[in-house]
Amino acid sequence: MRRRVSLAVSLAFAAVSAVTAEPSLANGLIREIKAGALAHDVDHLWSGFSRESEAVDLNAEVILSPSLPFLWGAIRPALGGTINFHGDTSHAYLDARWEIETSSGIFFATGIGAAVHTGDLHLESPDRKALGSRVLLHIPLEIGFRLDQHHSLSVYFEHLSNANLADENEGIDYLGVRYGYRF
Repeated sequence: MRRRVSLAVSLAFAAVSAVTAEPSLANGLIREIKAGALAHDVDHLWSGFSRESEAVDLNAEVILSPSLPFLWGAIRPALGGTINFHGDTSHAYLDARWEIETSSGIFFATGIGAAVHTGDLHLESPDRKALGSRVLLHIPLEIGFRLDQHHSLSVYFEHLSNANLADENEGIDYLGVRYGYRF
């Protein structure tokens, strides 16, 4: 299962790379791509504690163009993944992402979706989280600044959890910075 999730995340990164290399591939379907560095399993956030390595993970996301207007912003589908290069939990996700932008360039986004991960389901090792289920809720929060019509910088947080639908639910939090390119 870990190999399949790693393959899915790798394919997502390959797709982001292809779109970046050839912007005409984005023609209308892809609104924006984002990539950044996230601290892995950050202590004292939503999950409350850290168990896995203090590593820096790579995150990439593709935000699609179809949208549904909602409360001064829009909801769009987002597909992404976060890769840990130290053998700890990696994941791929699909979200409904709500974003609102101000005329000053500041934006806020949040969402909810599902993630598939490579982590442990049960407490098998003292340095791994027990996530309880292979499919978890994915809850992202982002605040940033749009530098111009194409470029943005942001602070990004994501939380993975099974919402207490399984016996074990240690959850895992990530926090970092991302760069965005809008087509």
